[in-house]
Amino acid sequence: MEGKEEDVRLGANRYSERQPIGTAAQGGGADEKDYKEPPPAPLFEAEELTSWSFYRAGIAEFLATFLFLYISVLTVMGVVGNPSGSKCGTVGIQGIAWSFGGMIFVLVYCTAGISGGHINPAVTFGLFLARKLSLTRAVFYMAMQCLGAICGAGVVKGFQTTLYQGNGGGANSVAPGYTKGDGLGAEIVGTFVLVYTVFSATDAKRSARDSHVPILAPLPIGFAVFLVHLATIPITGTGINPARSLGAAIIYNKKQAWDDHWIFWVGPFIGAALAAIYHVVVIRAIPFKSRD
Repeated sequence: MEGKEEDVRLGANRYSERQPIGTAAQGGGADEKDYKEPPPAPLFEAEELTSWSFYRAGIAEFLATFLFLYISVLTVMGVVGNPSGSKCGTVGIQGIAWSFGGMIFVLVYCTAGISGGHINPAVTFGLFLARKLSLTRAVFYMAMQCLGAICGAGVVKGFQTTLYQGNGGGANSVAPGYTKGDGLGAEIVGTFVLVYTVFSATDAKRSARDSHVPILAPLPIGFAVFLVHLATIPITGTGINPARSLGAAIIYNKKQAWDDHWIFWVGPFIGAALAAIYHVVVIRAIPFKSRD
């Protein structure tokens, strides 16, 4: 009995010496952080090119973007190609939004441990600006994402050629009644929402304080995609992903798909850059930490 009591006292003492969860991150005055800040990724890392994990990650990005385009564009075709002419007989715009957001949720969950689950050149670009990955990996990811998107849209066209060609092919364009400036603004803000959510959901500090954050990370990311689609489908069809826009444009390959195509690269990249700057400079204040 005395031995058990001693063990209990020792356990209580050890517990009382622990720092309360999250106090360091909340500015409690402790010198030790409750998380470990990952070091900045090098601009170019030659060793990556000889690592199988590097190519495995690229393959994961290819397959994820392929599946993303296949499911999402096929859903779009089911709505716009409804023979009855009424969207009441289909999943409608809400269903399209759920298709895009749901697939991102599933695919980020499946690939986050392999490649990070970017599935979007704008996300990759934002993370590169925040020095979360090297230029080598960023370029490789973007190439594989674009290739996967082209293949995904190509399979949809192969299944439903007439329907695909006759209903816009899921290609993005600025809708009638909106200006190119409207479309560009919608893409900038929409991508900002997405990339800001990615940074917040994968933040090292939050992961350290809340053990459930890494598990739940795909959920807010997918939900952000869903919400942005609800808001911007009527304006641009919602790009916020240059690979998605490129894949559909190349396979559809008609003038209307290329007229506004630059918007779906410039807008997402500006939005991603703004989100990266906001997270690094304002939220995390990394440039100012050396002054503390």
